[in-house]
Amino acid sequence: MFKYLFVIIALASSAMFASEKIIVGISGGSGSGKTTLAHKINEACFGRAILLCQDSYYKDFSHMSSEEREQINFDHPDSLDFALLKQHILDLKNNKAIQRPSYDFCTHSRQKTTEALLPAQIVIVEGILLFAVPEILELFDIKIFIDTEDDIRLVRRIERDIKERGRDLKSVTEQYLKTVKPMYDKFVRTSKQHADVVVLHGAENPMALSVILSKLREAI
Repeated sequence: MFKYLFVIIALASSAMFASEKIIVGISGGSGSGKTTLAHKINEACFGRAILLCQDSYYKDFSHMSSEEREQINFDHPDSLDFALLKQHILDLKNNKAIQRPSYDFCTHSRQKTTEALLPAQIVIVEGILLFAVPEILELFDIKIFIDTEDDIRLVRRIERDIKERGRDLKSVTEQYLKTVKPMYDKFVRTSKQHADVVVLHGAENPMALSVILSKLREAI
């Protein structure tokens, strides 16, 4: 009798979980492999997931001079519009479409165009500071932290910023020493304690990806 009762309760719990939205947070340092892992999970969810990137939610600094923008600490939580990100996550969880903002890293300004994003069963959110902001942390059902060696992250950041954001080596290394590394130590590294899953060696960890996907597939 108890065996059958356990099966009924398990099935009911599974059905309840599957009917709800699942909010997945992926955090880690700049260049850790967050975006790569997020895309791999998204692609493996067979159209049942959507992806939000913290980088889309930087505040608009277009009203400032170029000199003033150069002084902004973009690795501090104050540089991001977390209120809008929270609202968008809640809207998606409540089955409402959102207009995801677009950000231009060359001009440090929010673009006028937005992208319509329809709700899905799984909402994947990735960003360096997601677990360091309490009102965002509390929204996640699953919290994944990618723990990658500092030197590997630095090399990846240099390659990305030069190739994709029009930076030069001098400016990238200066920013890393001035804000990226100190803010990582202050906000990001310490937020690892909130993770449910810590992935070692970046996104190129097939066993970790397999475990994460297995749990998500059980849920949906």
